[in-house]
Amino acid sequence: MTDHSTISRRSVLLGAAGATAAGVVGGLPSAADAVESRAAGRPPLWKQAERAGIVFGSSIATWQLDPGYKKLHARECGLLWPEDDLLWYQLKPTPQSPLDFTSGDRIFRFARKHHQLRIGNFLVWDEGFGEGWTDDDLWGLNRKQAERLLYGTARRMVKHYKGTLKAWIVANEVTDPEGTKNGIRTNVPWYNTIGPSYIDRCFEIAQRHDPKALRVLNEFGFETVNEYGDTAESRRRAFLKALDHLLGKNVPIQAVGIQGHLLADQFHKRFHEKAYRSFLQEFQDRGLKILITEMDVLDEGLVKAPKIRDQKVADVYRHYLDVTLDETAVKVVNCFGLTDRYTWLDEDYPRSDGAHRRPLLFDQNLKVKPAYFAVSHSFRHAPKRNLLWQLRKRPNY
Repeated sequence: MTDHSTISRRSVLLGAAGATAAGVVGGLPSAADAVESRAAGRPPLWKQAERAGIVFGSSIATWQLDPGYKKLHARECGLLWPEDDLLWYQLKPTPQSPLDFTSGDRIFRFARKHHQLRIGNFLVWDEGFGEGWTDDDLWGLNRKQAERLLYGTARRMVKHYKGTLKAWIVANEVTDPEGTKNGIRTNVPWYNTIGPSYIDRCFEIAQRHDPKALRVLNEFGFETVNEYGDTAESRRRAFLKALDHLLGKNVPIQAVGIQGHLLADQFHKRFHEKAYRSFLQEFQDRGLKILITEMDVLDEGLVKAPKIRDQKVADVYRHYLDVTLDETAVKVVNCFGLTDRYTWLDEDYPRSDGAHRRPLLFDQNLKVKPAYFAVSHSFRHAPKRNLLWQLRKRPNY
C-alpha cells in the first residue's frame, strides 16, 4: 500500500465502476431472473441466518443498483453496508470540496425502503481518497490541519446519520505486524501527522455523537497468508496487541470487524482451525462482538473451468464458516457483494488466464452458485446465539 492517493485495494473509482457496469456478460437480466435463489427452494439468506441468531447482509454501491441486482440484494440481505458511497472520493473528492452526502443518502434510502439494517463506514482509513487528493494533501499537513480535516469530517459523518445506523466501522486497517510495539500501523498519513491518538479520537467522536451505534475496529488478513504475503499468525498477534493497547486506554471499542477476504489457494492446508478458534475466543473473553464484514473468496490458484472453480470456492466458504460460526460471539456475516458482476477482485487482482473472478454467491447473470448453498448450509448448522439486531418484518420479494 505505497500509493496513498488512490484506492489500491478496492479500485472503485467512478471510471472503473462505469467500465465494470458496462462489461456485464449477456446484458442485464430481468427482475424475474434476479430471484434465482427462490428456485433453490429456500428462504432468503437473511432469514436462514436469523434462525441461528446471525444477521446476514452484503455491501452494495449506488453504481451497482441495476434493476436485477437491486431486487436480489433486497431479497437476500437483512443488512446493507455501503461499499464505497461514504469513501472520501465521493464524500469529499478534493481537499477544497464541501462534504457531499448525496451518494450515501441514496444507498441508505435503498436500505430503508427494503427494511434493511445499515452500517456506516469508515470514519478513518488511509485509502479511498481518489484522484483528487495528492500525497502532499494528506502527508504534508501539520498536526492542527490534519486534526481539523479528519475529526471535522468524521464528526460531520456521524452527526449526519445519527440514530439511523446500527454500527459504525470507525477505524479500518490501522494495525500491522511491522508497526509499533503495540501493533499500531505507522505507514498511514494520520499516524504521521497526528500520531496514534487519531484512532482513540475517532472512536470518541462516534461515542459522543451517535452513542447507540456499535463501534467497530476492522481489519483483514487473519485466516491464511494473504495476497500481500503477510502471515495470519503475525497479523492476529499485532491486532490483539493493538486492541489491548486501545482498550487499556479506555478507547470505547465495542466490536471487532474481521473482513474475511479469503484466499482459495491451498486454503484448507493453510487455514489452522485451532488457532483461528482461539483467536475468536480472545474477543469473546474481552466481551466484544464479532462481525464478519467483507467476506469473499479470491479464486487464485484454482483452475479456469467455472464449474470446478465454483465448487472449490464454495468449499472455502463452507470450511471457513463452519469453523467461524462455532463461536457464538460472531453476530454478523456480511459479504463484500453478492454477485460476480461487481467484484473488486477483477479490478485489483485480474486472473492471468483472462477469466473473470468468481468470488461470490451469485454469478454475473445473478444465477445462484455452489457458494450460495455452502453459506446456506453453514447457517443451518450453526449453533444458535442471541440476535444482535432485530430485523423489522420484511417484504416477501
